[in-house]
Amino acid sequence: MDGDRDLFGKEMAVLFQLEVNGKAVCVSDDDMETTQCGPIRQNDLQQGEVYDARLEGELSGWHGVKTEPNSLPITGMNTVPIREQEAFAGRLLRTPGGETVLDFGQNMAGYVEMKLTAHAGQKIKLLCGEALDENGNFTQENFQDRNRHKEGGTAQLLELVCKEGENHYKPSFTIMGFRYAKVETDIDLTEAEFTAHAVYSEMPVTGSFSCGNADVNQLVQNSVWSQKGNFCDIPTDCPTRERAGWTGDMGVFIETGLTLMDCYPVVEKWLAECRLNQYPDGRMANIAPPTSRPGYMTPMLCMSAGWGDAAILVPYALYKRTGDRKVLTDNYEMMQKWYAFLLGRAQQTTEEQQTGAYAKYTVLNGLDYGEWCEPGITPMQAMMNPRKSVGTAYLAYSGRLLAEIAQALGKAEDAAQYRDTVEKAVKAYRAAFTDNGKITSDRQCEYVRAIAFALLGEEESQAAADTLNRMVAENGYHLNTGFLSTPFLCEVLAKYGYADTAYKLLLQDTAPSWLYEVKQGATTVWETWTGIDENGHPSESLNHYSYGAICGWLFGGVCGIHLAGETLTIAPTPNPALGWAKAVYDSPVGRIESGWQYAGDAVTYTITVPCNRTAEVTLPDGRSLTLQPGTHTL
Repeated sequence: MDGDRDLFGKEMAVLFQLEVNGKAVCVSDDDMETTQCGPIRQNDLQQGEVYDARLEGELSGWHGVKTEPNSLPITGMNTVPIREQEAFAGRLLRTPGGETVLDFGQNMAGYVEMKLTAHAGQKIKLLCGEALDENGNFTQENFQDRNRHKEGGTAQLLELVCKEGENHYKPSFTIMGFRYAKVETDIDLTEAEFTAHAVYSEMPVTGSFSCGNADVNQLVQNSVWSQKGNFCDIPTDCPTRERAGWTGDMGVFIETGLTLMDCYPVVEKWLAECRLNQYPDGRMANIAPPTSRPGYMTPMLCMSAGWGDAAILVPYALYKRTGDRKVLTDNYEMMQKWYAFLLGRAQQTTEEQQTGAYAKYTVLNGLDYGEWCEPGITPMQAMMNPRKSVGTAYLAYSGRLLAEIAQALGKAEDAAQYRDTVEKAVKAYRAAFTDNGKITSDRQCEYVRAIAFALLGEEESQAAADTLNRMVAENGYHLNTGFLSTPFLCEVLAKYGYADTAYKLLLQDTAPSWLYEVKQGATTVWETWTGIDENGHPSESLNHYSYGAICGWLFGGVCGIHLAGETLTIAPTPNPALGWAKAVYDSPVGRIESGWQYAGDAVTYTITVPCNRTAEVTLPDGRSLTLQPGTHTL
């Protein structure tokens, strides 16, 4: 992400053995020869590829190899393959600035395949980007940080030097984030074919949602596409500027991600990267695997609450969805070390920061990213005092999950210790950040987090939800939450009697809102609420899955599907604003369906329970039923 190279060493090596019917017929040894004269002249996973088709066929420049004793630990990847997936034909257009641009109609991560006829030595260059600018011209500037990047930015370049006649080319080891490609060439493109291939790890789509609002349906599709664009071997934040495995992003999206696609193997593999890059003192690397050389601020930011807590949140979500305790066993030490570090931050509280009897459970020290990407809050403001409630909130919330994890693993003593810490952290939170249970803040996130993390009593939570509802209404039914609390916003409102407000937020189509980007023609979820402003100016990443976490509420709130291991509950929250809604989830225990439809004021529910399961169903009219396998109309 900084343009650093050779993060994992400078030596290129190959080790292989080819077997036929169990017999080795070709092995890598000192009889091998190599050449640097092949057609791939330059190749980088992110920057792109330069390919000279004239060098195909009989190669020259062969020479011997040097051999080294194999001293490296060889470990299988234990993950699913990365594949070419959907394909999109490019449409040529001419921009107001006179550029020739291909539009593939979908923002994605992948590459372009070319078929064209040319003379030997003619060149064609494709520069790939996510958007056209406010003037309708091609741009890459929304995802560039040219001052920071040691190579001046992310090129996303494909260059083909043609051979005589027909040329058929696609790159070998690069992907890029794009919908558009600017074409630079003097080749006649009349008969040329350009096809964009989406490339991501093999993950079947497992969740589908549809309703009476076309924009909401598009939002769900955009969320699926942002997941596809960012799950190439590891979950990344964006496929353009950084392409980094941020812990915070995964922590807020995991519940939704597991519903939309079968991403368990990708996430499980990534957790191994997290374990490998954890600091000895328990801090969690914010990005795993590393994508740049650590700077001065890196170790300090690796203590960030919410981000580091992904070490607990993500394995816990995988376990709850599948009942598989192995993911807990594999990651338990990592979880414990992180939680001990977070608790240690609290216990280093200075005398000036003391807040009473539970001061040593109040996280006031250290550096946090905070809520992140809140409307009206700069990144520096998010990390500055007095916005310090995040660490203590996660000390309580993650501790509660960790206690449950310890209990599931048969570690009763650990579980009791974590429950004790949680109890004290909740009291510390109340003492430091509330007035006897009453929150005073102009930011919605403070209310959302306190309610969602069970940091208040039930009456206090209701009062906080009342205030939150009023704040949303006074804000014109716009949110002002960021990464950490947005996934819980609608859920919290609906739970405490404000489903109408939750739906108004969902259907809001002016910024900041989920549907603003849909109205702007987005085909993926954006990093910020105004990735393309009202003047058509693009900024930041336009393919970021984090805010797609709202889809979790569409499945779990609107249609009410909740699966936790062996337990299936369905508690839909219908609303006339959508007219009808239906969610289908191909879960680890089989296909679950939940839908509802209005006819006047009457609501009809249709629920499908998979084989060998029962579902505990709660309806808004007060009915509670236990449904057997099969399809039921209520």
